Amino acid sequence: MAQVKVYGLKEHLKPNQAHVSEAIHSCIVEAFEYPVEKKFQRFFNLEREDFIYSKDRTERYMIIEISIFEGRSVEAKKRLIHLLFERVCNAMKIDKNDLEITIFETPKHNWGIRGLPGDELQLNYKVKI
Repeated sequence: MAQVKVYGLKEHLKPNQAHVSEAIHSCIVEAFEYPVEKKFQRFFNLEREDFIYSKDRTERYMIIEISIFEGRSVEAKKRLIHLLFERVCNAMKIDKNDLEITIFETPKHNWGIRGLPGDELQLNYKVKI
């Protein structure tokens, strides 16, 4: 499972949302060998007064948070981060300084999906990669 949250200023993120969505999803599919049909994303298009960030970032600054089941290797997570910097920065036409990524890992039993704890689900993809 991968749940994605994307935060940015509405005026820059909203017009590019479809491209960013596809870029993020392609990275997850490739790095985690994730099924292409499993896409779970939420976009937070923020007003200027609701998005406070350091002065060394531009107004195109964005944050990506990804929640996943624990179990992926360090190499797989690093691959995801490298792909995200490449593809999302290209889709948004931003400098790498304007993108921050956080991956949150939790045990499967901390997830509730389709009426079950995550560790009781039958998955159609690998987590240990």
